[in-house]
Amino acid sequence: MDCRLELGKVLELYIAPVGTSGVRESVEEVTLLADCGIEGDKFAGKDALRSIMIIGHNSYDLAKKQGIELPKVALGENILLDFDPHSLPFGTGFSIGSAVIEITKGCTLCSHLTQYDNRLPKLVKNCRGIYAKVLKQGIIRKGDCVTTFNEG
Repeated sequence: MDCRLELGKVLELYIAPVGTSGVRESVEEVTLLADCGIEGDKFAGKDALRSIMIIGHNSYDLAKKQGIELPKVALGENILLDFDPHSLPFGTGFSIGSAVIEITKGCTLCSHLTQYDNRLPKLVKNCRGIYAKVLKQGIIRKGDCVTTFNEG
């Protein structure tokens, strides 16, 4: 991989294992399945356009600057990046590890965020995260480079 085209790196990976309440667990790697999501994740196969939630670390930094300390995975991400993915347009493709994904839409706000602070939903409404679909099956590991490309 030519890291001169690198946007950043994967900091953390999380999965909500099948058969659990949906609480995400930290993992070292995930396998992405085309048009499905993360293998073994309870949300896989439910909505291909929302199969992966990606968040930049800046969302956590924003909360911290407002005095809101969030535990890991509080925003519901599957992939935590060291850069802000919100500046990229919908339809942008990413290569991460051996997988290829595409940004599909912005993340909706969830009322559960108020459990951390009543200000949190409004604070992160434009940077909580983005959804992506899997275009090409592959494995993603913590520390993998994230590169972008344009189809066409």
